Amino acid sequence: MARQSHGGKAPVRAALSIALVMFLAGVLFTANARLAQGEEDRHPGDFDELVAQESARGDDLLADVQEMRSTVEELGEAAGAGGRQLDAGTAQRAGVLTGTTPVVGDGVRVTLQDAPRDRIQPEWAQPDDLVVHQQDLDAVINALWSGGAEAMTLQGQRVTMLSAFRCVGNVLLLHGRVYSPPYTVEAVGSTDQLAQSLYTSEGIGNYLDAVEVLGLGWQVDEFEDVTMPAYTGSQNLEFARVPEGTDIYQ
Repeated sequence: MARQSHGGKAPVRAALSIALVMFLAGVLFTANARLAQGEEDRHPGDFDELVAQESARGDDLLADVQEMRSTVEELGEAAGAGGRQLDAGTAQRAGVLTGTTPVVGDGVRVTLQDAPRDRIQPEWAQPDDLVVHQQDLDAVINALWSGGAEAMTLQGQRVTMLSAFRCVGNVLLLHGRVYSPPYTVEAVGSTDQLAQSLYTSEGIGNYLDAVEVLGLGWQVDEFEDVTMPAYTGSQNLEFARVPEGTDIYQ
């Protein structure tokens, strides 16, 4: 099970911040939704332009995150002065589930790699067949969530259910950064359940066929007590809201 990397009872301000961060108006969620929907303004004509656009988007989102955190801190101080606070257990669970708290735990590490360039390939193989694609990473991440992952990183960055990434060729764009293969996904959870979910996924089954025939890279390792950093992006929501009268302190 994932656990916080720092023990002790969360202070009022930190505990309240974890809850309030879910209710602030949405910047990253909107951007991620539009990116996933494939709007035309998210599809520039060449790769260099795409990288520049994504990097600029990352800078803008970072500025929004800093502003949001300042607001959360002010609200936390105000609420703390009123003497109310979240239950420590609730605060811990909220921090883990939203990714705003670093965690330590056991789990699995999945590494995907393009096929070696010097490998002799079948005549029918095309260059596009020899690289890791977005659907391959999607299949791994979805299988790990389905297998009960409690926390996850991609290329060392904490990801959540709101995280969006994009592959262009064999280049990965995640949270405003650009990565090349190999790609590494780490998940904290039951190693048996995570492994079972990986190897019963239809999408991963298709990838493993390519591993055997084309030499794409695939490696699954177990780890112990790996620390995963807190998610540093925005968790703003635009459409979801707490029902009126709900007491978030319970």
